[in-house]
Amino acid sequence: QVQLVESGGGLVQAGGSLRLSCVASGRTVSSFVMGWIRQAPGKEREFVAAITWSSGRTYYGDSVKGRFAISWDIAKNTVSLQMNSLKPEDTAVYYCAALLSGIYFSPSDYAYWGQGTQVTVSS
Repeated sequence: QVQLVESGGGLVQAGGSLRLSCVASGRTVSSFVMGWIRQAPGKEREFVAAITWSSGRTYYGDSVKGRFAISWDIAKNTVSLQMNSLKPEDTAVYYCAALLSGIYFSPSDYAYWGQGTQVTVSS
């Protein structure tokens, strides 16, 4: 089992920044891909970003490229998402998730999920 705990959500004005963090514990995560998935009200879950724990290779959804940055601190088992130039359409619940196998940009392939943290961007 893997436990994921997110923090850092909140309310911010358009153009502002927020940083989300996710602490992983439990089963060894070194072979996982860690991702951020978001879900806005009435919409399907959307892939945001992912990082390969072992190599640090990163992947981004098209809607956040150039604005968001995912990073990790191996010593602290922590994955972070720096979100800049936020837009109202970024408003959603953001979930940290762990992928054991599958496609990194497919939310349904992620095996473990955190409880989610709300991000609200006002216009």
